[in-house]
Amino acid sequence: MEMLCTLRSTTETQRQALQKAPASLEPFLEDEEDFGDAKGAAFLELDIGEAWHGLQYLLTGTAWEGKPPLDFLVRGGEDVGDIPSDEGTARVFDAPSVKALAEALKKTSVEDLRKRFDPARLQAEDIYPGTWDEEEPAEDVDPLEELLSYFVELQKFTAAVAKRGLALLVHIG
Repeated sequence: MEMLCTLRSTTETQRQALQKAPASLEPFLEDEEDFGDAKGAAFLELDIGEAWHGLQYLLTGTAWEGKPPLDFLVRGGEDVGDIPSDEGTARVFDAPSVKALAEALKKTSVEDLRKRFDPARLQAEDIYPGTWDEEEPAEDVDPLEELLSYFVELQKFTAAVAKRGLALLVHIG
């Protein structure tokens, strides 16, 4: 089963509603539920696919730990419902947390992340999707350049969400 990551802006009303009605997560992600919040219909979304765990490692130097706010892809925020761990996670972050995250990502350089990239280490740490030591990458994609490209998109995305004063949903599933 693929584990893909989607990040989506939410209004404060939507963030609170998701926590109260976690069964609405799927309709919310499929844009079938906005909890009556018209402002939330103009949401921002970023799909980072399978890159989430590699980015977690590059941002924190760990598979599942790290210091807030840069550990946000796998930790922090508030859980949306009780999703079995083998089915992923859904967590929401309030607007002040998003602002802190955007600032931390802004201060993180591509060169610092480039220095942390070690395919053998990522493989040893069992970083998803676990194909870091393949000599011939699938589809002729350089794994490091793909991660760095997603990182730049992540910087832009979180800055835009923070600028709008919105909350954030991080869904891996």
